[in-house]
Amino acid sequence: MAAQFAVSVNYNMADYLPEDAPSLEAIELMEAEFDDPVPNARVMIQDVSVTEALDYKKELEDIEGVSAVTWMDDVMDLTVPLEMADQDMLTSYYQDEAALISVTIQEGKEVEATNAIYELIGEDNAITGEAVTTAVSQEMAGQESMYAALLLVPIIILILILSTNSWVEPVLFLTAIGISILINLGTNIFIGEVSFITQSVAPILQLAVSLDYAIFLLHSFSDYRKKVADPTEAMKLAMQRSFPAIVASASTTFFGFMALTFMEFGIGSDLGINLVKGILLSFLSVIVFLPALTLLFYKWIDRTKHKQFIPDFKHIGSKVMKLRIPSLLIVLLLIVPAFLAQSNTTFIYGAGEHPENTRAGQDASAVEDIFGKEMPIVLLIPEEDRGKEEQLVQELERIPNVSSVISYVNMVGSAIPPEYLEETMTEQFYSGNYARITLYTETDAEGDAAFALIDQVKETADSYYEDTHLLGESVTLYDMKEIVQKDNTFVNVMTVVTVALVLLITFRSLSIPVVLLLAIQASVWINLAIPYFTDAPLVYIGYLLISTIQLAATVDYGILFTENYYKLRQEMPAMQAIKKTIDEKLFAILVSASILSSVGFILWITSSNPVVSSIGLLLGRGALLAFIMVLFVLPALLVIFDRIIEKTSWKANFYKGK
Repeated sequence: MAAQFAVSVNYNMADYLPEDAPSLEAIELMEAEFDDPVPNARVMIQDVSVTEALDYKKELEDIEGVSAVTWMDDVMDLTVPLEMADQDMLTSYYQDEAALISVTIQEGKEVEATNAIYELIGEDNAITGEAVTTAVSQEMAGQESMYAALLLVPIIILILILSTNSWVEPVLFLTAIGISILINLGTNIFIGEVSFITQSVAPILQLAVSLDYAIFLLHSFSDYRKKVADPTEAMKLAMQRSFPAIVASASTTFFGFMALTFMEFGIGSDLGINLVKGILLSFLSVIVFLPALTLLFYKWIDRTKHKQFIPDFKHIGSKVMKLRIPSLLIVLLLIVPAFLAQSNTTFIYGAGEHPENTRAGQDASAVEDIFGKEMPIVLLIPEEDRGKEEQLVQELERIPNVSSVISYVNMVGSAIPPEYLEETMTEQFYSGNYARITLYTETDAEGDAAFALIDQVKETADSYYEDTHLLGESVTLYDMKEIVQKDNTFVNVMTVVTVALVLLITFRSLSIPVVLLLAIQASVWINLAIPYFTDAPLVYIGYLLISTIQLAATVDYGILFTENYYKLRQEMPAMQAIKKTIDEKLFAILVSASILSSVGFILWITSSNPVVSSIGLLLGRGALLAFIMVLFVLPALLVIFDRIIEKTSWKANFYKGK
């Protein structure tokens, strides 16, 4: 437990790109060749003169954690009257008595530096940029995780109280799973650090997914207590009965999450490793620790019995089965459009925009209102012929959405040899091996326009030089897009295949895995299609993770349902078996789905981080959709394909009577 406090949290998504990503190679090259990195924040000071803006620049340079500050005086001669200056250049730095100063904040110092800048500039001015996003994520993550837990635990306790007959049982559930969560958090010390997404999502997701194992065991124990006088014997029988369901449930989740660890984009791997560890630890806790804990406190369970708050769902199976044809028709109508829509949603590959009700969101809007959009991109080219460099710069300046280009050849002049000037004037442009050209673009950090511009800049530079390198926030997101899209197909296929294999072994049937996966996968496609139809951009990391997480986490409902049906089908006809299964298992599936859905919606409500919030919304909605599919569509499929299931299952021994 204590070890978890020694685990650092990484808030920079770019760090999870593979080492051979072009943008990371470019960053390493620039750090080796040049002293000044790319600015990662912009500070806007309003109602100031040029002299006052220069004073602010000096104060910004003195802030700890700020490694570089750039403004108009670095690219223009301020002794020349502003009226005679290049107006396009001027308005990038100063207009309407507002100054826009570029700042570079050191990695790891974002929170301290941005807080110091806020203190310097006050409420009326603004700061925005990549460093601000990192600082906001860092400050809010711990606070929001605590807030989510404070909301979630009482809700889960309430759900468990309503679903059990003892006041103590929920405490046993949460103790067993809670200990496995604390151990899991502590074992992260061997990894060294985790991503902010893992820190925010993994513990809560582990709780929601693995509570089922504890519920399966204690419900079986409760049933055998009515038949066997000795509690130890009742627990042995309960473990024998519930073990196959727990193993099947844990295995599908385990292998589903294992698929995430093969993602090239490191955040998926980071989250996958944590969830795989968590599932394994929860399984061991339920199998080893929970039985001992229950036998120690079984008298307290007896003493704290209460009446059942929710009545049994008797005869609901017959009502549900009356809707089997409409249910199937609705799904058949939705499944193809949903499949097509979920792959055509507008995606966000970074952290997304700050909410408008936050200081960061308001500052970003304020800067854009006066100076418009500005996204710096750095181009590194070999330091060769300055005439060729000048031609390249002129061509870059003509590219749409490029507002300005800063280089030696247009700031100083290609006719003046660098060796005639002081090093302080040339070091930002030349390293001895490479020339640095900075483009300021009028696009968002990402999107079709931003990515098309990067393609055009790269194509233009490559037409002049063989050795070119691009870096900047947009370029990092461009690489992220290329990598995670490759991950998507591989991870989804691997998840489906591994879960199908577990189902194949569990049910010893060729058709049951197909039926189960069809029902759950349909709920995944419908869930991910909703953003397309509502015209809401979707954070791609959320899309990628939820494709795996929803399938892995909610297939448990189908396993529990199908396993019960399969046993009953050996004793009675298909329709009778399916109705009885719905009556018996609806309550358990409802409890599980309501817990997982609550987890998702609370993450969505409490998190100001767009990535975590997006994962929460998709998870909450996905759990509800999976529950609906298991309740209405899976029973219809099992009855319709009953004959095929019998023929494709090993030793099905289905009931042959009327």
